[in-house]
Amino acid sequence: MTDGTLIGYARVSSAGQSLEVQREQLLAAGCSKVFDEKRSGRTAATREALQDALGYLRQGDTLAVTRLDRLARSSLDLHQIIAGLVAKGVGFRALQQGAVDTASSSGKMMLAILGAVAEFEGDIRRERQMEGIAKAKAKGVYKGRPATLDRKAILAALEAGEKPYEVATRLGVARSSVYRVADEKSG
Repeated sequence: MTDGTLIGYARVSSAGQSLEVQREQLLAAGCSKVFDEKRSGRTAATREALQDALGYLRQGDTLAVTRLDRLARSSLDLHQIIAGLVAKGVGFRALQQGAVDTASSSGKMMLAILGAVAEFEGDIRRERQMEGIAKAKAKGVYKGRPATLDRKAILAALEAGEKPYEVATRLGVARSSVYRVADEKSG
């Protein structure tokens, strides 16, 4: 394989999930450093810790994740990330999918196959979600998104010391919306 450093990347989609299991697996595999974040995985460009990890890696290093879906949720995104790693001379391993190791031809093939399967699973999940929304709408129980985001109310609540999850619950908005409004104000 490579003679560089093994660097880990861990991700969970929501604040309520724990990164600990992934971190433990990556450290047990020999990672000298682990970048982690709690963020949805739709695209690599929006994940700060992933961007930090990609910038940290040097030729000869290997990026490790526990599973492919922690790195990317679409084949296109996966292949773009891997192409960037290859261009830097960096290897890639998915620990729970041991055959995925870019040091070998068969590992590269497995990467392509598993990436396509992961994307297919994501598409199926979205289809089920849309079916569920359609059923909820038919029963009259689906509220959908609020028509507008009350930025002033969010900022006032945060400035009054309310926690983001409390603001989100009280105003019926996603916690990510609360953070985005707070970031817009500070930025």
